[in-house]
Order: sequence, then structure tokens, then C-alpha cells
Amino acid sequence: MSNYLNDNEVGIYALGGLGEIGKNMYCIEYLNQIFIVDCGLLFPDERLLGIDAIVPDFTHLKENEDKIVGLFITHGHEDHIGGIPYLLQQVNIKKIYASGVAVELIQDKLSEIALDKPNIIEYKSNHKFKFNGVTVSFIRMTHSIPDAFAICFNTPYGNILHSGDFKFDFTPLGPATEYDKLTKIADEGVLCMLADSTNALVEGFTISERKVYSSLRDIFDHIEGRALIATFASNLYRVQQIIDISIKFKRHVAVFGRSMEKTIEIGQNAGLIKAKKDTFITADQIPLFPPNQITILCTGSQGEPLAALSRIANGTHKFIKTIPGDTVIFSSSPIPGNNAGVNKTINQLFRNGVNVITNSPLTDVHTSGHAANGELKLMQSLVKPKYFMPIHGEYRMLVAHMGIAMECGVRPDNIFVIDNGTVVSFSNDGAKISGNVHTGLTYIDGSTIGDLNSAIIKERRILSDEGMVSIVITINERTKEIMMEPTIISRGFVYMKSSEDLTRQISNNAYYTTKAELEKTPGINQVAIKNSIINSVSKLIEEKTSRKPLIIVNVMIV
Repeated sequence: MSNYLNDNEVGIYALGGLGEIGKNMYCIEYLNQIFIVDCGLLFPDERLLGIDAIVPDFTHLKENEDKIVGLFITHGHEDHIGGIPYLLQQVNIKKIYASGVAVELIQDKLSEIALDKPNIIEYKSNHKFKFNGVTVSFIRMTHSIPDAFAICFNTPYGNILHSGDFKFDFTPLGPATEYDKLTKIADEGVLCMLADSTNALVEGFTISERKVYSSLRDIFDHIEGRALIATFASNLYRVQQIIDISIKFKRHVAVFGRSMEKTIEIGQNAGLIKAKKDTFITADQIPLFPPNQITILCTGSQGEPLAALSRIANGTHKFIKTIPGDTVIFSSSPIPGNNAGVNKTINQLFRNGVNVITNSPLTDVHTSGHAANGELKLMQSLVKPKYFMPIHGEYRMLVAHMGIAMECGVRPDNIFVIDNGTVVSFSNDGAKISGNVHTGLTYIDGSTIGDLNSAIIKERRILSDEGMVSIVITINERTKEIMMEPTIISRGFVYMKSSEDLTRQISNNAYYTTKAELEKTPGINQVAIKNSIINSVSKLIEEKTSRKPLIIVNVMIV
């Protein structure tokens, strides 16, 4: 028995994905068995300097490693599988259950790390896996990537349904949602549903992917020069549409961006991306064709500084420069937090004199893969859960999804809008919040999990905003004399040649502070000297400049 679950209770909690868009990771626990659903990452904003990604803190799983049955993957997007390589560095996961293109994407990720690979079990929609008191089954859903599934955990208290990311597209490009399975588990009784809240604040229904095809086809019909189109690399349906439209208008396709190239390769291997060999051309072949026979398919729909489209816009791309007559299409919508980067890229493209088309009610060059308000109501009506837990969304989205559930008849006290780490337990007596498990953030700097913590992030932010002052003190070990004037170096704080008076004051302050510390003790206490200088100089600089640079002190003993 754990300190958050009693014997025979079923527990549900998240290690990531609540109150945020990204790092989705949910756990269902029963009879000393932990079923993990997804392991995603979160891309950092501009405040997290030097950070490549954020993943959940895996401490709880490491401490309960022997309970883990397996990792169950709903689909292959980065915010659901991107954390797997980092999880495997810390926790022994014996089995990963995934389907279709997600298997290919996970295998590609694991090929880059030198670890013992877990057993990847590829499930189909008709598969069932039986464990002690729990049977796991799968329901095919529609999303912006193929092979997206909801996962059902059948327990003695009823079904627990994790929706995965989904939308209800009644004219999908791929296989349709298995509505019959949703109603079947509703007939059996759904104890609790965990459902995607990303578009809970969006009214109505998301438009069909087929509508996007029609809009893109009409736009291509009027493009006389090159077509440059940026979209999410993982949206294989959209990528195939762009390729199909290019072929229809007798255009060759050049692909730029590492993730786009890799996704197309995986899509071709999985039979999801189909085109004749001569459809794709390389960068050096582009000049061989007139502009109206070229489509450039690239990454950068979110304004990422190093993505292909951003570099094309600012003129730093190795192979592609914008030319008069180009039309750039953003077949995407900005993820919350990315608006500034997207707008910067768009403005630069306008400066370059090219035509830019973004998603709008008049163009429909993008549709979301997430259910809007109307679809979430339909999901509630089909599944009829007794208890409900909104997941996958910022807090305001979770609250909006709670309102939708209440409209559809779920009792307010049967809805749990919770934080990462909060445990909801279920038994014959009902449901309650029964405790907490350890959660947190793990910052990724490079390809492995490092020792980065909030203090280091804070130092980087100070360095970026306020600059740095480095002070070097040299002390004679035998005589305890300060051998020369302290050396002062400024980076990003002030230009020293034009701030000689302030530099001299900092030097004098450091000198006399060191002298006072040396007189306190018979030896040389380097830690005390450093701390005293940092405190004293910080006050001086803030008083003179109202700034708080990062101060680094190096005490040299000679």
C-alpha cells in the first residue's frame, strides 16, 4: 500500500500535461501496477535561455520502478513521445505499447541513444492486453497525425478512458473514429474520462482536413511563382495533401528542415507518404526548373529562429533565398506563446516583397487536430462518464472543459480540475483526492538530462537581462596581502572605457571588502571573501545604476 492509495483503490494522476500545453504524462495505478500513458516534452519559451526542452521529473517513477507495467502511447506527436529517450535514461521501462507511425517515430528517437532498448509492442485497434485486474484496449480516433488512439483501462470499478488528442472529423482523410467502441464502453459504464482540453475555449466544430485540401488547391491555382509552404512536420495528412496538390499543378517538391525530411522518410517507410520518385528534387536541382514548377515544403511554421522558413526569410539559408513572385503559405496556426516569432518571420517576408498567406476564415489553410467546444460536448454525450478529469491544456482550458462537462450533465463534485501530482482515487465508496506524488520540471540542455536547476536558469536570465561583472582578487598566501588592484571585467553591463568612475568604485569596494575579511580570521577564507564582495558590490551597483548584474568573484591565492 502506498501513502496515497489504499488497497484495492484505483489512482489517477499526471506527472505532466495539466495547466500546460506539452510534456503529457499520465498514470493509472491499481494493485501495485502503474500504467503510464504518454511521455512528452515541452518546448521552452524565450525566458529559458539555453534550454532545448522540458520533460517531467521522473523521480516518482524511478522510486516505483518495480510497479511499472509499461508505457502506453496514444500517438506520435512530440508532446506525447518526445520525453521517452530521457525517461529511459533514468527509469527501466521494459515495454512500450505504440501503434503505426508512432512506432517508427519512437524507434528513430531511440536509435540516437546508447541505451538498452525496451520491447516495443505494436498494438492494433482490435488488440487487448490483460493484466492483474485491468484490461487495456484501444479506440481509433481522428487527429492531425495518423494512428491516434484513445486508451481504455477496464477495472473492477468501471472503464477509465483516456481520450488522447482527438477531433471529430466526419470526412477524415484517414480511418474514421470508432464511434461504435465509444458507445460500447459507455454501455459498459465509464467510471472516469480524461479528455483533451486544448480547444475547449473554441466554439463549434473544427473544420475537416478535406476543407484545407480544397482551400490549398484553390490557392495553388493562382500562384504564378514558387510556392513556399510551412506546416507541422508531424502532420502527415497535410504533408501528403501538399504533395498531391503540387503534383496536380505539375510542381516538383523540395523539402527543407531536418524534422520535415525525417518525417517524410518515416512516412514513406510506413506507406503514409506516397509520390513518384521524380516528385522530389534536391536544392541544387531547383534552378533547373521555372519558378511555377517549384514547391518548397519546409519547417518554421512557428517562427522558430533556426527553422528553414525563418532562415529563408532573413536571408541566412544556405540554399534558398526569396525572389520576387514567391508566395509563402503558413499552413498552421501559432501555438500559444509563439505569436511573436511567427509575426517576426511574416514581417520579414513582407519586407522581402513576397506574398504571404496565413490561416483565416477566408483562406482555411489550416485546421486544428483538437476537438472544439461542440466536439467535446459530443464526446461527453457518447461516453457518459460518471467522473471527469479535463487534461492536456492550460488551466483556463481545463476550467472551460469543466463547464462543458457540467452542461452535459456531469455533477460538479464529480469533476476534478487538478494539478500535476494530485492523486484522485476511486473505490466502491466513490472518488476523492487522496494525496500527491512528486512532480516537477527537468530541463534538457543537449541530448541528455543534466544537473540544470532553477538557480542556473535564473543566473542565465540575469546574465541576459543585466549582464555580468567579473572581479579577480589576487592574495599572497604567506603575507595575506592583496597583491594588486582588483581586476574588473564587464560583459553586457557597462562599457568600461566610458564608465571609468564606476569601475574604479567597484575596484575600491572589492579591495576594502577583501581587506576587512582578511583581518577577521588568521587564514584566508575564500568563500567568505567571495560572498562579502558579491553582497557589497551588488549594493553599490544597484545604488549607482539601478541594475542587478550577475557578479562572479575569483579569488586567486599565490
